[in-house]
Amino acid sequence: MSVRKYTLRVTLTAIFTALLVTIQFLTAPLGNQLVTGTAVNLLLIISLLTCGPAVGLTVAAISPIFAFLAGMGPAIPPIIPFMMIGNTALIGAWYLLGLLNRQGKPKIVQTGVHILIAIGAAIVKFSVLYIGIVLWAVPYLLSVSQKQSALLTAAFSYPQLLTAIIGGFCALAIAPLVHKALKHQIV
Repeated sequence: MSVRKYTLRVTLTAIFTALLVTIQFLTAPLGNQLVTGTAVNLLLIISLLTCGPAVGLTVAAISPIFAFLAGMGPAIPPIIPFMMIGNTALIGAWYLLGLLNRQGKPKIVQTGVHILIAIGAAIVKFSVLYIGIVLWAVPYLLSVSQKQSALLTAAFSYPQLLTAIIGGFCALAIAPLVHKALKHQIV
């Protein structure tokens, strides 16, 4: 890889990570997980669709660390690796499922496959977070109060599925515009 391509990849990763932390900072005061989670998933998916899997996976993995350092999300450090895994599972599923939808198919078929990708990848992220945090970390790993346990269970269950699906649908609508602006190939 050339120095120029490497520099561009690092720069795009930094930009998307900064955008994620900024969007969390701006939406967190609303106290609405639907808004913040949707925006985060949207940006994660856009980073993949416009910049490729290396940038998408890197942003997915490091964004929970920067969000935590900026005071966003649960103030429980052991949750961070689960959030990293959930985000990378979302991006990995989008990428792998996207390989099934290469160009050359009729537009209606591509659209249908895109919808299935958005739903399938959201189910993967939800499953990873639900199993990792709700079924394993909360009852066995973390030493949290009953109230914190209920909050974590609520935050890392079905809202994760909903925000990943909505974020995916928004990304499908926005990615062609971002792609056109950046003049990159969508994965």
